[in-house]
Amino acid sequence: MKNILIVDDEAGIRSLYESEFGIEGYKTFSVGSGEEALDRLNHDSSVDLIILDIKLKDMDGLEVLEVIRSRAGRVPIILNSAYSTYKANFTSWLADAYLVKSSDLTELKSKVREYLTF
Repeated sequence: MKNILIVDDEAGIRSLYESEFGIEGYKTFSVGSGEEALDRLNHDSSVDLIILDIKLKDMDGLEVLEVIRSRAGRVPIILNSAYSTYKANFTSWLADAYLVKSSDLTELKSKVREYLTF
């Protein structure tokens, strides 16, 4: 079973993703801040993929992305933001994919399957 870490400050989004990806057969862990995400990654090496929001309350998701890349190697990271404007930010290019949030999770689920299918 593949493990997904969901990083989003909106509890409703975390709950929805946990439910939807659980149905898809993945084990999910979710956190509401960048600090929690980094702490989780420091203590848990079983994360196979990260879904990361950019707008977080404690620190910018792009900062979190940079720290994860410097520490966690090549775990696939999908930036998942309500804002498309961050695509032009060079730091966002460190992610494996950049998706704009949608009520239709088809594209997000497809990307997760793409990165977790070996």
